[in-house]
Amino acid sequence: MDITTVTSFRPARTRADLALAPGEVVMAGGTWLMSEPQPTTTGFVDLTTLGWPDVEITPDGLRIGATCTIARLLAWAETEAPAEWTSLALARPSADALLASFKIWNTATVGGNVCQAFAAGAMIAMLSTLDATALIWTPDGGERVIAVADLVIDNQATSLAPGEVVRALDIPLHALRSRVGLQKIALAELGRSGAVVTARVDPDGSAVFVVTAAVRRPRVLRFARVPGAGELRDAVASATDFYTDPLGSADWRRGVSVVLAERVRAAFARDRAEGTA
Repeated sequence: MDITTVTSFRPARTRADLALAPGEVVMAGGTWLMSEPQPTTTGFVDLTTLGWPDVEITPDGLRIGATCTIARLLAWAETEAPAEWTSLALARPSADALLASFKIWNTATVGGNVCQAFAAGAMIAMLSTLDATALIWTPDGGERVIAVADLVIDNQATSLAPGEVVRALDIPLHALRSRVGLQKIALAELGRSGAVVTARVDPDGSAVFVVTAAVRRPRVLRFARVPGAGELRDAVASATDFYTDPLGSADWRRGVSVVLAERVRAAFARDRAEGTA
């Protein structure tokens, strides 16, 4: 896409460079910015030149730089991550759930996918399931932390204030050693996901189920143990923001979300019965 309104581009080298002039926007991979007209945008400020590390192991868990590409995160999770961090198995199916080819993975960033806040944002699903938080730089030189699941407040809307920039996404240790599962469905074989259900079961037996794509913002459901079929069905179906668009009706999204959640729950129960969990 030719962005004909843009007349300036500058790389950010320091935090001071993130002070935006009227019409400027920050960009990382730019895969969405370059996909359609941006009539109010006159300048791009490149975040990738800040040199943020892609992934860092910290005393508290895993830090993913906001400019880390999806391809880099996937490669690290599959070849370099500690073996006991079993929940990173969610990275591959989450990447596969994106409405994008593997070539886009090499440019699209984890932080960009979160900040775009699409209902079907696959990195949002994974990070919400793993209790990830976003470290946000504020324009006054400070910072704040918010759960990724709370950062997204609606389809294509976040709680970011003007001038705020996501610096990193942090996954805590307690969520890295869990069993995980993902189920998804789309009306079209190669279409955007109409419903995605992700889940994890922690070593202490507690469980988290997350519905995305079918609802306007992540629906995070927490249980002291893997719930029974009826309990999970009622919890999923009770969400109030299933929505209708050309890719599915609200009733369809509610119904398939219940089915997908049960498939994930049944897989956890089967693993437990077979002694593989």
